[in-house]
Amino acid sequence: MITLFGILIILLGIVTLVTKPLFKTAKLLQWFSTKRSLQIIGVGVILSIVTGTFFYAEPGTAYAVQYPWGGQKAVFRQGIHTKMWGRLIPIQFELPIKYVIPSQEHGLGEQSEYANVDEAKYWAFSDAVKARIATSVVISINTENESQFLSVADRNKTEKNMIRSRIIPNIDQSIKNTCKLMDAQDYISGQASDFDRYFKDQLENGMYVLEEYADNQTREIIGDSSTVRTIVNKETKNKRFRIQIKNGEPVREKGNSLKAYGLTVIQAVVTEIDWEATFDNRLQLQKEEVAQTQLEKQQAEREFYRAQKEKARGEADKATERARLEKEQIQKTIAAETEAKVAEFNLVKEKKQFEVEKFKALSKKVAADAESYQNAKLVTAGLTPQERAEWDYKTSVGVARELKELRLPEIFIEGNSSKNSDNTLLESLIGADLAKQMMNKSEK
Repeated sequence: MITLFGILIILLGIVTLVTKPLFKTAKLLQWFSTKRSLQIIGVGVILSIVTGTFFYAEPGTAYAVQYPWGGQKAVFRQGIHTKMWGRLIPIQFELPIKYVIPSQEHGLGEQSEYANVDEAKYWAFSDAVKARIATSVVISINTENESQFLSVADRNKTEKNMIRSRIIPNIDQSIKNTCKLMDAQDYISGQASDFDRYFKDQLENGMYVLEEYADNQTREIIGDSSTVRTIVNKETKNKRFRIQIKNGEPVREKGNSLKAYGLTVIQAVVTEIDWEATFDNRLQLQKEEVAQTQLEKQQAEREFYRAQKEKARGEADKATERARLEKEQIQKTIAAETEAKVAEFNLVKEKKQFEVEKFKALSKKVAADAESYQNAKLVTAGLTPQERAEWDYKTSVGVARELKELRLPEIFIEGNSSKNSDNTLLESLIGADLAKQMMNKSEK
């Protein structure tokens, strides 16, 4: 811009210097004297020399400087650098390229002022469903290898030409190949990440070589989007594509890679997809079916858990009743066992008591038999004078003891006197006692 301004100033000085003798009466030209015209020409020449010799490198931009004598150099740092009237080819370090789906209100959006923005195109997936695919791609140039950068700049001449002739065709080819590898239904069923991976890999390393194969099964989504079923008796022959694999690696097209130009793919993603109207209707129906299926599934699960709850409650009640009955059974068992043990103890006790009484009876019998035997022997053998004396002594002592404890009756009966006065006294006492007993009985 400054160079052009200097050239215009030089032209102005020459015009005023040449036209002044021809238009001597013009007041405006009278102000431009010969000296002033030469000064104007000198200023223009200085500006042209300065702007032709130097230039300012903006940040984030690489420059290829091509000199008039055939040499060239690369400038990657911002600031003032010499160009010696050479040609400049500026290229940004990072080139943002976007495909956007235009809106009715904002068109391509505000980003079109800062990036290379184009309207998204329609692409066909392998099931013939078409959609506009919005993408966001960021390409970085190689600022480490100066010779490669100069070669790319020399072959493409301008940044815009490099984008239009090299980068955008690769982006389109990558989208086209990736769309052939999957159905639209596959994309919305979880393969969107695979789409981005295939897209970026082809941009960076080269296009896949695809091979065609026949798929004789018609797949239809019924209910859940993850359920793929075969429709019986409705087979159609569909063309499908897959990546050619050799030695475990995908086969790629030769010479069709951004890497060959020293370009690196920093970002390559799909930002939005606008499906055709027929597929949108199909998706809406499918969403309704999926929603209905999910609702029925939730209801079935609710009924299942309700049944499980009732079953668990019944099991809990059964466990409670079982525990109660087992407790009663244990109590009754313990009581019966206690009663049995008590009865057994009593039986043992009675048995022991019986044995004790039996032994007591046997002891008494043995003692009685011994005494009877002794008495019999005594009767048979008779008593010795010493034994009779001892016997009489014991008898006298016993009689005396009895007489001591004897309470004489209040009634006394006197009999006739006789010779046996001792016997008469005793008999009187006994008779009196018997008479008292008889009187007591009659009173009762």
